[in-house]
Amino acid sequence: QVTLVESGGGLVQAGGSLRLSCRGSGIILSLNTMSWYRQTPGKLHEFVATITNGDGTAYGDSVKGRFTISRDNAENTVYLQMNSLKPDDTSVYYCAAPELQTWGQGTQVTVSS
Repeated sequence: QVTLVESGGGLVQAGGSLRLSCRGSGIILSLNTMSWYRQTPGKLHEFVATITNGDGTAYGDSVKGRFTISRDNAENTVYLQMNSLKPDDTSVYYCAAPELQTWGQGTQVTVSS
């Protein structure tokens, strides 16, 4: 059974930083494209970042230059480093292995102004 478990969300002031983690079990993350999405109530899922099995990365326009996706193969974990956070970044963040149609349960990020 493939599972993804996110952690690291919380409450932070605008301008602050958080690092989200996504740990996989039943899946070798380094062999898969891994992505982060976010969803705010009343809005569609928004693409945040992705890292391919070749370590190529891509980012959504709203987070480019502020967020960094990375992977620790030894820990079978994908990270999302979020800097210069804004209130508009408030959302539930989900880790996903899109090609396997597998999602984590989400972690709440709240940025206060």
